[in-house]
Amino acid sequence: MAKTPRFNGPQATPLPGDIALMNATAAVLATMGAILVVATVLMAIARQPQFALRSIRVEGDVGRNSVSTIRANAAPYLAGNFFTFDLAAGRRAFESVPWVRRAIVNRIWPNRLQVRLEEHRPVALWTDQGADEKLVNSFGEVFEANIGDVEDDGLPTLHGPDGTSAHVLALFGRLAPVLAGADARIEALTLSARGSWRAELDSGAELQLGRGTDDEVIERTQRFVGTLSQVLARYQRPLEYADLRHNDGYAVRLKGITTTLGAADKTTKK
Repeated sequence: MAKTPRFNGPQATPLPGDIALMNATAAVLATMGAILVVATVLMAIARQPQFALRSIRVEGDVGRNSVSTIRANAAPYLAGNFFTFDLAAGRRAFESVPWVRRAIVNRIWPNRLQVRLEEHRPVALWTDQGADEKLVNSFGEVFEANIGDVEDDGLPTLHGPDGTSAHVLALFGRLAPVLAGADARIEALTLSARGSWRAELDSGAELQLGRGTDDEVIERTQRFVGTLSQVLARYQRPLEYADLRHNDGYAVRLKGITTTLGAADKTTKK
């Protein structure tokens, strides 16, 4: 059977290279022009006065600062309108206010800011190698604030090398209930640069707790508290000093009496 010849329609003739390049360039320029027009319109809209920031709503912890004080401290560092305001810069501005630990800043359409604050909760004073006294919050973070604001809070004092505040606070939290068993309260806890611990009690007595892991320090303190009442009852003198760094016991100094308590015997020195 003879095949019927097939005829294709007219073939499109490729454009010369220079014309194709010209068309592509024209399309790109047109797109860029459209983008520029849109951007110009948006910028003009963004500059409209109705988008200027008009109010700041402050929520969360405001126990140490009034809302007006917080606004007054942060406002000079806030710039821009609803569209141009830098949220990160706003967060830093509010976190620079005394007592503010953390700030979350959000835009509220069309011209407001919403700020949620978390304040530092002071749990201790902090001194570091002769520097000015600071504060430690419940997370073990050191921060600066007016010490006079907490002078009536009866906060303990923590000492230690730079960067050790969280560790010192953690051990304080474990030691405090142990010493409470001896009706004693820690007024100061110090970690030396060589890793040795020392505690000062509300009675004025000093405890040399020694080095080692936190568990080892707690174990020595528990052993001390477990027999201290017997020593005090025997000599009827207040405790002035105790050295818990001995492997087989501890040494104490009562008012006018020095005593070493061993694991198997007790000796008294006057």
